[in-house]
Amino acid sequence: MCMKYHIIGYVRNDSLAGMTREDALRLTHVNLAFGLIRDGVLDLSQLSFLHLLPKLRLWNPSLKIVLSVGGWGAGGFSQMAMTDDGRYRFARSCLDAVEAHGLDGIDIDWEYPCSDAAGIDADPRDRENFTALLRTLRAVLGNRRILSVAVGADASCLAGIEMGKVARIVDYVQLMTYDMLQGTRAGHHAALGAAKGDTSGLNTRDTVERCHAAGAPYGKMIIGAALYGRHFAVTSGKNHGLLQSSGGGLPGPVYGEITEGYLRENGFSVYWDADAEANYLWNGKTLVSYESPEAIRRKCEYVKKQRLLGIMYWEHGNDPSRQLLGVMARTLAEAE
Repeated sequence: MCMKYHIIGYVRNDSLAGMTREDALRLTHVNLAFGLIRDGVLDLSQLSFLHLLPKLRLWNPSLKIVLSVGGWGAGGFSQMAMTDDGRYRFARSCLDAVEAHGLDGIDIDWEYPCSDAAGIDADPRDRENFTALLRTLRAVLGNRRILSVAVGADASCLAGIEMGKVARIVDYVQLMTYDMLQGTRAGHHAALGAAKGDTSGLNTRDTVERCHAAGAPYGKMIIGAALYGRHFAVTSGKNHGLLQSSGGGLPGPVYGEITEGYLRENGFSVYWDADAEANYLWNGKTLVSYESPEAIRRKCEYVKKQRLLGIMYWEHGNDPSRQLLGVMARTLAEAE
């Protein structure tokens, strides 16, 4: 399948073992999750299925396979990026891995520069050092290899990076337009638009505009889709739980768990929020925010309308049916 747009799947180690030929043909890129930083250099000890990569390339010779470094709670970035020598040593270790495993590039998923929210070391200098790290990686990897970043969607995450400079260095910027809820209200964690009455700006459309205003070209932006939900305990039944007080959203269920049996056993009804262009479940006490096939289709249509580069998702193994990946592939392959 020849794709004009990128379809990027973050694939954990175990999920890599379950990839099929059809998966490889639907995707344009695989982000291997995750490499880590140990003693200032790249550590691949979490990835035990790298020997399967030649099979993916046999199935789809045009598939790009990129190593993603980091993830939530993965530290070592701030210390490593603090000096020229530290950045160069890390970049050289990335190049060694790329050459050893025939990879197409490196994706940096530092969550997040200048923030210790994930329990990692942080420093106000991270903002400039993040840019310096990417410059070093670009110089060491060369211009023909992919260099990408994943960035948080809220304003505090964007404040920790020099978006205009970063966007000029990398091939594309992946916006984590999921887990966007903050505070103590129940609602959509990955919506395309804003629910009625929600002025937080934590939705995909507003995130794209913030990033564009900060210097990221539309044509270099990849939006994110969530193959998992978040559930909220809600005390008020008003508005089917939307924007009502909650203790905060917890991960789950993943998309593959949202079956007819799951709905029946938990007494859930399915609702569509026309303003947010997102589905949710509600049973009178629990709200589940998730991405449905229709929500994914609309995100893909938005990619085409806004002339974005594509869509990515977390995480491949969360949808064994591949229903959502199928929607992405079909929608982005359709003529505009």
